[in-house]
Amino acid sequence: MSQTGSRGGSQAVRTRPAGSERALSESYDTALLDLDGVVYAGGKAIAHAVESLETARSGGMHLAYVTNNALRTPDAVAQHLTELGIPTGPSDVITSAQAVARLVSEQVPPGARVLVVGGEGLRVALRERGLEPVESAEDGPAAVVQGYGGPELAWGRFAEACYAIARGVPWFASNTDLTIPSGRGIAPGNGAAVEVVRIATGAEPQVAGKPLPPMHRETILRTGAERALVVGDRLDTDIEGAFNGGVDSLLVLTGVTDGARLLAARPEHRPTYVDADLRGMLGGQPEVVEVGGGFFCGGWTASVRGDALVLEGEGAGMDGLRALCGVAWAVAGDGVCGLDGGKALARLGL
Repeated sequence: MSQTGSRGGSQAVRTRPAGSERALSESYDTALLDLDGVVYAGGKAIAHAVESLETARSGGMHLAYVTNNALRTPDAVAQHLTELGIPTGPSDVITSAQAVARLVSEQVPPGARVLVVGGEGLRVALRERGLEPVESAEDGPAAVVQGYGGPELAWGRFAEACYAIARGVPWFASNTDLTIPSGRGIAPGNGAAVEVVRIATGAEPQVAGKPLPPMHRETILRTGAERALVVGDRLDTDIEGAFNGGVDSLLVLTGVTDGARLLAARPEHRPTYVDADLRGMLGGQPEVVEVGGGFFCGGWTASVRGDALVLEGEGAGMDGLRALCGVAWAVAGDGVCGLDGGKALARLGL
């Protein structure tokens, strides 16, 4: 189904996207789908997402939605997806708030008080684990937990975290994404807020969210997946998270990653499969074949000429990108490809 190197960091370095004769929705029992940039953008469904997910679900694939955003509760996320035309229950949603709440619960006494710097999603997740959210360093918290609190999060919340951490209270963070997409553009994410507390205290938090193992563990515990496929748009969270978890991944180009970033991907950021959007789940993936000094896929041959990546032939744009990934990753080995792929990508409209 997939070439050597698709099963996590202990395997060989991936040198090309994998091929699959079967549809991915048939080859894997569970899709672990990122939300922003994959299923929706700015609150609206991305083109082809609703139909593709319905087809995959109807064919027997379990769909789970995995997000680093700790602000919204699983109920709120499920309601939003259902309104978009994607029937979803709260149990189908896994958040970094749930992952960090489990991490905290394993290190503090049952029923312990936890100082919350974040939103309702974090409070609900803590209560689910039998912990008591509190608002002040004076409430005797056994831990501090920080998650995305939205644009209205008061500056004083950071001060409360700092007071508690300075007294030796352990500090946890749902995730450290520096940015978060919004309807008006890119906004500061929880990682930016974590930096505020880090600078003020000199402390380091325990982090649960993608790409770190606690988040992957949470998704597997909650979904029971045996053959999971991570589907995402970010190399440094979704794809690296799959790499760290030892599972295969599908990168879609509907979010933040473009062709140039993909060609320059480090080994832990190289997806198993690459496609334009979620329709890539519904079919097989063409094989990328090494030929002579280059790589061939679907009518395109990619190779190196001087200090640049070049394409010859014609065909579907995604096949050309897969061929380029083959040569770029092979040249890079366990490093980063520094060759110029601009002209080759321009031929593909990417």
